[in-house]
Amino acid sequence: MQSPILLEENLISRIYFLRGEKVLLDFDLASLYATDTRTLKQAVRRTLKRFPEDFMFELTQTEWKELITTCDNLRNRKYSPALPFAFTEQGVAMLSSVLKSEKAIEVNIAIMRTFVQLRKLMNLHKELADKVDTLEAKYDQQIKTIFDIIKRLVQQEATPKRPIGFLRNTDNE
Repeated sequence: MQSPILLEENLISRIYFLRGEKVLLDFDLASLYATDTRTLKQAVRRTLKRFPEDFMFELTQTEWKELITTCDNLRNRKYSPALPFAFTEQGVAMLSSVLKSEKAIEVNIAIMRTFVQLRKLMNLHKELADKVDTLEAKYDQQIKTIFDIIKRLVQQEATPKRPIGFLRNTDNE
């Protein structure tokens, strides 16, 4: 049975979008791995070659302040002295080779599944947006055609027409 903290809904709330990447922050990962942040950072620093910039990066002071400002759940970390590490999906996968406990394996599997679900949701969202755009383009043209026809009808009604029927000459009577 999977731990409630490892449920997809709980993991998704810990994923942030920074520098164009979906990332998990070091303190959230440490919590998931049931270790402290200092221990996790030490393990990463000892094996820094395994974590290139596209796997893991340290937030800048500006990024950290912006993240705290926009995410209510981070307000209690506002006065943390150290800037957090942000791990991309590949960085989280690499952590499994650095942290070798059973808990780390369980957590990594759950995180990878969550990233896959996020990718599927994003693709579904993109597909829906594309379909809406297609429908808008199709119906925009049809609506434009209808309005053009209505305009022509209004213009035709504005020009006086000869009445239908015979005209009776009333002068000869």
